[in-house]
Amino acid sequence: MPSEQILKKYANLIVKTGANVRPGQVVQLTASVEQHAFAALVIEACYRAGARRVNVNWESDEKTRLDFQYAEQEELARVLPWEEEKARQMTDDLPCRIFLESEDPDAMAGIDPEKLSAVTRSRRGVLKRYRNEIEGKHQWMVAGVPGEKWAKKCFPDLESGEAVAALWDAVLRTVRVTEDNDPVAEWKAHTDYIEAKAAWLNAQGFSSLHYTSTNGTDFTVGLIPGAKWVGAGSVNEHNGVFYIPNMPTEEIFTTPMAGQCEGTLVSTKPLCWNSQLIENFSITFENGRAVSCTAKRGQELLEKLLKMDDCSAMLGEVALVPKESPINRSGLLFYETLFDENACCHCALGAGFKEVLPDSGELSVEQAQARGVNNSLIHVDFMVGSEDLAIDGIRPDGSREPVFRNGTWA
Repeated sequence: MPSEQILKKYANLIVKTGANVRPGQVVQLTASVEQHAFAALVIEACYRAGARRVNVNWESDEKTRLDFQYAEQEELARVLPWEEEKARQMTDDLPCRIFLESEDPDAMAGIDPEKLSAVTRSRRGVLKRYRNEIEGKHQWMVAGVPGEKWAKKCFPDLESGEAVAALWDAVLRTVRVTEDNDPVAEWKAHTDYIEAKAAWLNAQGFSSLHYTSTNGTDFTVGLIPGAKWVGAGSVNEHNGVFYIPNMPTEEIFTTPMAGQCEGTLVSTKPLCWNSQLIENFSITFENGRAVSCTAKRGQELLEKLLKMDDCSAMLGEVALVPKESPINRSGLLFYETLFDENACCHCALGAGFKEVLPDSGELSVEQAQARGVNNSLIHVDFMVGSEDLAIDGIRPDGSREPVFRNGTWA
């Protein structure tokens, strides 16, 4: 395990730089029961930052798996009154939400994909209204905390203790935390760099992007006129607080025009969704929607994902990540989207982000949808960046500008 000094440095980075908890805010922390010790450090950091209350949602892979093994689908799909009231309370508190990811990538292996997707679809259908109500009005962030099963998945040839130590080392390197550095200063320089790249993209006025790779990717996606490219940090529209939603983060992203894409995207890394793996897959789009897919592993799950709701077969995000990303340079497959999506370029099925629209604070979810922001129960990132990926930006007059060549900025 890392030293207590390092763990406290990481907890403080999550709270003060990532979530940027402000005095008087309520914090809602979601963490695995396995990570109770590190969660305590985060809770203390929140109170030291001035939080008036920290609520914790404890999760357990083992408990969730047992639920799906033994409980009836209808029972699992039902949102109990106290659960809905808890979600409604968020619309009053507008809590600063912190998620500590530590899932076993294989936790739900063998569970019926139909049951998983049906339960997810039903529960999210009820709770989505509350998520919509707080969108753009609160700070949130996601960070990784190594667990034993996750570590063994990443380092199968190491003993458990060595695997956990190796994963901790990898995680801390990606979030720029070491014994003798100043991670806050490094994150300031990093976010400045990303924002400069986003500013260049915004100045180009691209109307679409064209992706090609020798692996079979040949794909064009339309962009929303006036939508911003953003990265690294976001601003809480309710109180003006700057925060960093993901640690690590290497991406610059925007929300594309829903229903405007054509061609095939070939995945370059496995997708872990609902603790089940989808590997070696491709998705073909026509008239803006996924019309077919193939996967060497998880075919049925991928098909269920694309049919989660009326809009899950459309894209909600396109993100640019150069192959020089520290996550990619590590050579490690994390089996966790938070990390793997920051190794290379990716896209996301499902919901888009209305925050990319210049007047987003004045728009309802429905109004943003009318402008082209996809509205779905899901938002699932999948990686498409390759060593030879080329991306051209296309302007309304048809002129083209190289954006990526050989997997990095042109």
